[in-house]
Amino acid sequence: MLARLQQATTLGLLALAAAWFAWFAARERWGWAILGALLIVLGYALFLGVEMVLLAWQHGDDPSPRASAAQLLRAWWGEVRTAPQVFCWRQPFRSQSLQDLLGPESAGHTGVVLVHGFVCNRGLWNPWMRELRRRGIPHVAVNLEPVFGSIDAYAPRIDAAVRQVAAATGRPPLVVAHSMGGLAVRGWWAGCGAGTPLARVITIGSPHAGTWLARFGATHNGRQMRRGGDWLAELASAERQTRGAQPYASFTCFYSHCDNIVFPPSTATLPGADNRHVPGCAHVDLVFQPAVFSEACRWLSGAAREAASSAR
Repeated sequence: MLARLQQATTLGLLALAAAWFAWFAARERWGWAILGALLIVLGYALFLGVEMVLLAWQHGDDPSPRASAAQLLRAWWGEVRTAPQVFCWRQPFRSQSLQDLLGPESAGHTGVVLVHGFVCNRGLWNPWMRELRRRGIPHVAVNLEPVFGSIDAYAPRIDAAVRQVAAATGRPPLVVAHSMGGLAVRGWWAGCGAGTPLARVITIGSPHAGTWLARFGATHNGRQMRRGGDWLAELASAERQTRGAQPYASFTCFYSHCDNIVFPPSTATLPGADNRHVPGCAHVDLVFQPAVFSEACRWLSGAAREAASSAR
């Protein structure tokens, strides 16, 4: 569903830009032709700029470092480059171009479950899947549907993927989740996945304590991500009941003070987790930072798990 929606949006914007340009070019009004077409195609960059201003304004007394103007500009530019690759190409047109990697050769290897976020699909992970495949690492990337439904509804899809990877490899998988996907994983692990062993959970820009922008959310899952909302409070309570007083010891949370979607920045952290700050990166671009992929590979190698076991 989401792929078709984003296909229509992308092609519709390109058609509108072409029609605008042709209309004014035919009347030799070249300034209007070029400016209007560029605004239609690149207008999202202005919207990203507004989000950067909002996140700087809302930083307040948040304990995370305050981003400098140069860092915000760098993050804005990174997101301007990354967003169309994800939302106008990989997700609408290439979401099924790379298949999950599971087979007899997966046995004995720690696998990965990839969980995308809000208004995304498995195409988000194409660069990850390409590299995981090159390294021979088993993996499954889920599609969370319904796109605008309740976050609770995603638990069966995550549960099926985790069980699929565990059955193929014989080992607990590593779960990597972006944005809302981190909340979906927490909901699953506090519910039907409470007794399921995992190698680690890595979240990337997940609104664990909600996000300021969610006050404008009109969808069910958007409202669930509001700061101080009932759903987040109920999730935290369920985690304490099923996973004890320190439910986040198995989490690594990547966050950034330049995240244009999840802010203030510390809302993407969890108490007791290994919280990693990546400076100067916006929300989607954070997924593709080398530090994030390197940390996943570190856990996949087994070195971190062995160190954790020896320290107990």
